[in-house]
Amino acid sequence: MNIAIVGTGYVGLVSGTCLAEMGNQVVCVDNNPDKLAKLKQGVVPIYEPGLEILFERNISAGRLVFTENLAQAVLDAEIIFLCLPTPQSDDGSADLQYVLQVGGEIGTILHEAGEHPYKIVVNKSTVPVGTAEKVRTAIAQHGVSNFAVVSNPEFLKEGFAVEDFMKPNRIVVGADEPEALEQMERLYQPFVRSGNPILKMDTASAEVTKYAANSYLATRITFMNELANFAEAVGADIDLIRQGMGTDERIGKRFLFAGIGYGGSCFPKDVNALVKTAGENDTRLSILNEVDAANQRQKSVLTEKVMRHFKGDLSGRHFALWGLSFKPNTDDMREAPALSIIQALHEAGATVTAYDPAAMEAAKYYLQDTITYAENDYAALENADALLIVTEWNEFRNPDFNRVKEHLKSPLIFDGRNIYAPEKMRERGYTYYSIGRQTVNGNA
Repeated sequence: MNIAIVGTGYVGLVSGTCLAEMGNQVVCVDNNPDKLAKLKQGVVPIYEPGLEILFERNISAGRLVFTENLAQAVLDAEIIFLCLPTPQSDDGSADLQYVLQVGGEIGTILHEAGEHPYKIVVNKSTVPVGTAEKVRTAIAQHGVSNFAVVSNPEFLKEGFAVEDFMKPNRIVVGADEPEALEQMERLYQPFVRSGNPILKMDTASAEVTKYAANSYLATRITFMNELANFAEAVGADIDLIRQGMGTDERIGKRFLFAGIGYGGSCFPKDVNALVKTAGENDTRLSILNEVDAANQRQKSVLTEKVMRHFKGDLSGRHFALWGLSFKPNTDDMREAPALSIIQALHEAGATVTAYDPAAMEAAKYYLQDTITYAENDYAALENADALLIVTEWNEFRNPDFNRVKEHLKSPLIFDGRNIYAPEKMRERGYTYYSIGRQTVNGNA
C-alpha cells in the first residue's frame, strides 16, 4: 500500500519504518529542512534499539523516502498518518494546532486536486476525544468528501518501540466507515499473524482508550511509589511487597517497581490531558489529579535523602549521577526525574557530574553547561561525595564495586531505582539508600 507519514518524530519515524518493513511504500513528510537532510542521508535522529537496521534496509530498498512535499505525498497515498506533536498547553490540555493545521492543508490539497481516490486520514498522535471529528471538519470545510478519518492510537514503549510495532499485543482502530476499517485491517494484518486482535471501535472510544491505558499505568507506578514511601517508614521492604502483590493474577507483575517517578513524553501530558477533557465534559477523574501531584513529589524523594544524610547542608558538595534519560534504552529527557534532581542539588549549592549511555546530547539541550558531562560511568565518580543512580540502565547493574569505591570520596550510594540488593551493599562496605527499603550502613 502507499502510505504517507506526516511528521518524523518518534512515533512517525518508527511507524513509517516498520510499515515499510512490511513491504509498503512509505513517504515521510517533514517541514524541518535540517532534519530532512539528515534523514535523507540515512541518519536516525533518535535513539531506539533496532530502528537503525530497519531504517537503513528500507531506505536502500526504496520503500522509505523523505520529503517536504506534503501535497505530492497526500495525493499519492491511500492512507495518510498524522504523527504530529500534541504538546501540553498551560492549562493541561493537548495542543491540537499542528494536527488541525495539517488537516486543513490536506483539505486544501484534495480540493485543488479535484476528483481523487478515496483517502484515509489516520490520527496516530495521542489526541483527546473528539479530535477525529475536528480533523474531519478541518478537511471537509474545503468542500472535500471522498475521505475518512480514523483514530489509530500508538502503544509504543520507548526502548521497545520497534518490537511493539512489529509484534503488537493489540491494534486499536476507531472508524465510522466500513471501507476505512477494512483498509486498516488489511494494512495491519501482517503484524498480527500470531493471532493478537485488531480491535475495531468508534473513533471516540479509540481516542479514550489510549489516554485510559497510559493513565492507568501511571496510576500503578504512582501507587507503588507512594506505597514504597510508606513501607520504608514502617520498616517493610517494597520489593517483597511487590512480589506478594504481583503473584495475584488479578494484579500482575508489570509496572509495580518503585522508583523516583515517571517521566517521558506520554504519561505526564496524557494524565493531565485526560483530567482536562473530563472537566470540559462535566465529569471528574480526581484520582488522576493526585497521580500527577504524587509523581511530582516523588521526584524529590532522592534529593531529600541526600539532604538528610548531609544534615541539610550540600554547600560545596559534589555528586555523580548515573542516568539522565527518563528510562533506559532511550535518549528522551522530557520530564525526566534527573532534571528535577539536578535542579534541587544546584539550588542547595552542590555540583554534579553525570553520565548516560544514550542521553548525553539530549541532556546538553536541557542542562547546557550547568553540569559536567563524563565520558563514562567511572569517570563521573571522580571526587564525588556520593553516587546517585537515576536511570536503571543495564550497564549500571553490575559494576566493579571496588573501582566505584576507589573513585568516590566515601562509599555512599543513593539508588533511585533499587537496582542493588541492600544486604550485598552492606557486605561491600557501602552506605546505601534506596526507595521503600531500609538504609544499610556498611561501616556499622
